Amino acid sequence: MFQGGWIDPKRSRITVTAYVERWIEQRPRLRPRTRELYRWLLHKHLEADGLGGTPLGKLTTTGIRHWRSARLEAGASELVVAKAYRLLRAALNTAVNEDRILPANPCRVRGADQEDSPERPVLTVQQVFAIAEAMPPRYRIVPLLTAFTSLRWGEVSALQRADIADDASVVRVSKAFSEVKGQGLVVGPPKSRAGRRVVAIPADLRQEVLTHLEKHVKPAARSYLITGVRGRPLRRSNFGKSVDWVKVVANLGMPGIHFHDLRHAGNSWAARSGTTTKDLMNRMGHDDVRAALIYQHASLEEDQRIAGEMSRLIREVRGDGGG
Repeated sequence: MFQGGWIDPKRSRITVTAYVERWIEQRPRLRPRTRELYRWLLHKHLEADGLGGTPLGKLTTTGIRHWRSARLEAGASELVVAKAYRLLRAALNTAVNEDRILPANPCRVRGADQEDSPERPVLTVQQVFAIAEAMPPRYRIVPLLTAFTSLRWGEVSALQRADIADDASVVRVSKAFSEVKGQGLVVGPPKSRAGRRVVAIPADLRQEVLTHLEKHVKPAARSYLITGVRGRPLRRSNFGKSVDWVKVVANLGMPGIHFHDLRHAGNSWAARSGTTTKDLMNRMGHDDVRAALIYQHASLEEDQRIAGEMSRLIREVRGDGGG
C-alpha cells in the first residue's frame, strides 16, 4: 500500500531507459538543447553498467551507488556523472509523486548530485577590452556587451536592433538561440524563467553600442546585432573560428579563457558593486538563488546603479575620469 493506493507491480517493471525516455519527452517546457543534453546523458551514462535495463521496482540506493562508482572508474567526469544522477533523480521523483510507481526515490547517494568544477578565472576590465581590441571590427562589441551586461552567448547572438534602446541605455533580453543537432540554430525563450529581462548598459559603453549599430547592423528593427559576413546569425563555433578565439586569447596571455568567462566576469563585477542577491539574480537572468550566491554576494533602478559602477571601471581603464 502507498498513500492509500495500490502500486501495480506490472508498472514497476518499466526499465530506467524506457521511463526516462518518456519523462524527457513529456517535459513541456524543456528547451531543445536541454532535451538533447538529457537524451545524451541517458544513452551515454544512465544506460551504462546495467542501469538502463533495470526495472524501476528493482532499483536500490546501493545499485545506484555502484553505477555511479563504475561511471567514475570508466573515466566519466564527476561533473557529467552528477548531471546524469540529477536527471535520474528528477525522473524518479515523478515516478514517486505523480505516477505512483515507486513508494520512495532510491536516489539517496550522498554527494552524488554535487560537481567539483574547477573555478574559472575572473577577467579584469582591462583584459575584456584587450579581447575586444583584438576582434575584427564587426565583432568588437561582442565581448564588451557580453561582459558588461552579463549575457549568455545564446542571448547576445539573438539580439536584434529593436532590443536596444534608442540611446543604448538598456538591452531587452526576450529570446535566445540554441544549437540543436539536426536542426541548427533554434530560437526560443531564454534559459530560465527569469531570463526575460531588461538590463542596463553602462553609460560609458553606450557609444560603442551605437557605433556598432550604425556601422554593422541593417536598419530594420529585426536585424540581428551579430551576424556573419553573409548577414546570418552565428553559431558559437563559427564565431570562435571567425575571430580565431583560441589564438587571440593565447596571444594576449590568457590561454584557456572561454567565451563564457566574459559573462562570469560581468557577474563577478556586479557582485562586487555591493548589489543585493535579488538584484544580481535579475541582472544574470537566474531564478535560482544558488547561482547568485556562487558570486557571494529587481528593479531597473537598482540595475542602473550596477551599470553606473561598471561605467566607472571603464573610465578608469580609459584614463578619462579615474581621478
